[in-house]
Amino acid sequence: MIKTDILIIGAGPTGLFTVFEAGLLKLKCHIIDALPQPGGQLSELYPKKPIYDIPGFPEVKAGQLVDNLMEQIKSFQPGFTLGERAKDIEKQEDGSFIVTTDEGTKHHAPIVAIAGGLGSFEPRKPPINNISKFENKGIHYMVKDPEKFRNKSVVIAGGGDSALDWSIYLADIASEVTLVHRRNEFRGALESVDRVKELKDIGKIKLITPAEIVDVHGDENLKSVTIRKNNDPDENFELETDYFIPLFGLSPKLGPIADWGLEIEKNAIKVDNTLDYQTNIPGIYAIGDVNTYPGKLKLILCGFHEATLMCQSAFAKIHPNKRNVMKYTTVGGVTGFDGTKKEAPKAVIRSID
Repeated sequence: MIKTDILIIGAGPTGLFTVFEAGLLKLKCHIIDALPQPGGQLSELYPKKPIYDIPGFPEVKAGQLVDNLMEQIKSFQPGFTLGERAKDIEKQEDGSFIVTTDEGTKHHAPIVAIAGGLGSFEPRKPPINNISKFENKGIHYMVKDPEKFRNKSVVIAGGGDSALDWSIYLADIASEVTLVHRRNEFRGALESVDRVKELKDIGKIKLITPAEIVDVHGDENLKSVTIRKNNDPDENFELETDYFIPLFGLSPKLGPIADWGLEIEKNAIKVDNTLDYQTNIPGIYAIGDVNTYPGKLKLILCGFHEATLMCQSAFAKIHPNKRNVMKYTTVGGVTGFDGTKKEAPKAVIRSID
């Protein structure tokens, strides 16, 4: 069983920044996220799109912001359970919680911070009748381990950043990559579109547009897909492949958390106040886009603020007899759990003779 001070559900920017604020209070954190990598929407949906409202950054790419947050919390050594969804929660006699994922991984903590953004993400599946038959048997909605596709033939469907980025990435791993999109135009970053075209020209990627996957075939595992060009049934053709990866975005849902007895309002978790963002269950907090309260703004900046206040409240619950004296990082620096110390150079004091 994984034990920690604060169990964070959601590895988006708010969840990641919580690790930093908790670390300043010497509190350990562990993060659960259903996605295979940290970053939430920023990593999965628009890693190359610019964000303009992060203080101190006139412009920062979403993926770069995630990289910066990961670097910021590195010395606080958070644990991660990725690719698993928080499913069940049990309150213990001492008021702590055991949270179990859909893969059976158990986590024990006195504080649970739900920072799930808009909720857990579920893939948007194409309307193919028998697609569920081959899920995890050749059809995957996320790329958790790129090495799985080494020297295999892969068909990717989609027209956004994820489809473009994974097509580019797998072009050097898979034996064959085919990208299928229902339009000739793509919604992703221009540099990614240009790179796909370059790889197409040198034969590293097969590009089929406008087209869509309309059927999948196989026995125990996927063997081939049917591609329809120009929305014309007379132009259907079958393509053999080892893997089919539909990347049509993710649909946010609260998922199993909605059954935890929390007060829900319009698919968001209602918090009792804006002093610490605690829910109706003591010890469980909701921060970031997943919560709601009067005046709520769904901004990354607001999630950072909520995480900061939540950690102060969590410290008081974990150490009820210990007084926390808040120190500015400009004065005290930052000391990580790995022994590293970041602080401003000390002024040199000299006497005047």
